[in-house]
This record gives sequence, structure tokens and C-alpha cells, in this order.
Amino acid sequence: DTMFTVRVADQNDAAALLSLARRFATSFAVDKAAFTTSFEQLLAAPHACLLVAQDQTKVRGYVLGFEHFTLYANGRVAWVEEIMVEKECRRIGAGTRLMRGFEEWAAARGARLIALATRRASEFYTSLGYEESAAYFRKLLPAENETS
Repeated sequence: DTMFTVRVADQNDAAALLSLARRFATSFAVDKAAFTTSFEQLLAAPHACLLVAQDQTKVRGYVLGFEHFTLYANGRVAWVEEIMVEKECRRIGAGTRLMRGFEEWAAARGARLIALATRRASEFYTSLGYEESAAYFRKLLPAENETS
């Protein structure tokens, strides 16, 4: 049984997270310069949580989420934006540890619920006690340097 340590991401994780993010993204090609800008901002953002799971050799996965106030939930909610675990480390605890770490972070900040969207991992979230709640919609907006 492989042991995974979950910790807050730091500057030294940039290359590993870039590699994982490139495998996570199915609708976007992850640009290194854009990644670097986002990574720096996320490390400094007080309402963002970026955790990594590592084994004895390297980072094997990450979770990125946020918490914010809402009007409907009588307080704060947390949203899991991205979670990615290397294929060979799935179903052996890395994802579960990442989600538990995010849940602890959200609870410590007073979040009332955690929500997320998934296309292929429903069984994983159900096994962790999550319930299906809503459909997910999206609309891509043009980048600042694109014209319509």
C-alpha cells in the first residue's frame, strides 16, 4: 500500500504541476507562460487551496479549489476546480487523501458545503459521500487578446 503525503503546494512543485495540468486539460492546451502566471497567483491567493499528493519519490497528484461567501448557503461554500492524479496512482489513495485535505481546509474556513463538476469520476465522489446535485453548464469567453 503506497503512502501519500498531502501538503500545500510550493514553488518547487511548478514543473510537476505543469506536467499534471497538461494531462488534466482536455478542452485546453496548457501554455507554460499562462500556467506560471496562474501558479504564482494561486500560491498567493487567500481563498485558493492548492494541495499536492506525493509518495516517496515525487508529486503524483494535485487538487485546486476555492472558498467564497454565498447568499444561498448561509455562509461560505467551497468549489473543487481541478483534481488530477497520475493514472498509476489512482485507486490506491492519492485522490482520497487530496479530497480529505481539501475538505479539512474548507471546514477550517467555515465552508458549509463542497461542490464540484465531474464527467468521469462519479463513483469516486459517491464513495467519498458526495451526492449528485445539478447539471454543469459552461460558456467559453474570448481571451482578452482575441476579437470577435
